[in-house]
Amino acid sequence: MLKSLVLKKGKRDNFMKRSYLLLHTGVLFLGFSGVFGKLISLNEGLLTWYRVLFSSIILFFVLKLFKISNDISFREKLYIAKIGTLITLSWVLFYASIKYSNISIGVVCFCVASFFTAVLEPIINKKRFKRSELLLSALTIIGIGLIFKFDTSYRLGIVLGVVSPLFTSLYTIYNERLAKKYDSKLINYYQMIGGTIGLGILLPVYLHFFPTENIIPDWKDTFCLFLLALFCTVGVYVTFTEILKKVSAFTVNLSLNLEPIYAIIIAFLFFDESKEVNFSFYIGLFFVMLSVVLQTLISVRKKG
Repeated sequence: MLKSLVLKKGKRDNFMKRSYLLLHTGVLFLGFSGVFGKLISLNEGLLTWYRVLFSSIILFFVLKLFKISNDISFREKLYIAKIGTLITLSWVLFYASIKYSNISIGVVCFCVASFFTAVLEPIINKKRFKRSELLLSALTIIGIGLIFKFDTSYRLGIVLGVVSPLFTSLYTIYNERLAKKYDSKLINYYQMIGGTIGLGILLPVYLHFFPTENIIPDWKDTFCLFLLALFCTVGVYVTFTEILKKVSAFTVNLSLNLEPIYAIIIAFLFFDESKEVNFSFYIGLFFVMLSVVLQTLISVRKKG
């Protein structure tokens, strides 16, 4: 019996290690989302709509390839699709933030997701607030506050970037429930369909107030959209949904705080954004990264 318990513990530990490895690999790929947002010439509304459209088409073939059962009720499909509109709205605001500022500002502001999750998850799931999560999230807020206070040239981009993760947090919290009941690929398929239809309905109104010359992507934009959909959407979000079966929504969202590191390195190397940010940006980034380091240390200590 003791041997059986040891084997079970070993399997569980290996699964958790694999989950954390997949989580951080997904975050690495997600770091390229902002880069594609800069490369693609379409405005944020159209960019996001094509992203969810391409993702739903890819997932359709993934479901057929893996022969995943689609035997759920229309009511369930509709509920899953509604959750997909949350992440779609988040992406629209995220890309708007990048368009009105730059990649570095947009991805750092996205880190507020951990704060929103720390506050909203206990309310929605009727759990106790965790002091450590609130304190760690406060460090992120301090970091964003420093960037906002001193970097006045990008205030609109910062505001849009801070609102975006509110929808991401809600998406992750509700997705954690779905992950325990449905296949991750099926969840993301209907969520992308929900995003495509939901944003598609709003798009004519959006384009009326925010007109653009290009509605249909050219070959370069189409190629970038395909890569964005395949690797940064389908690959990443199917992985995240699968991980949520064992890892908490807060841990996932806090791990997303590492995304700015990858995105900023790319932005500095290929877009020369180091000239566009001031010293306060680096101070703010320090507080954001400090929250990630402390969360890692706390997690290791709890398991030790």
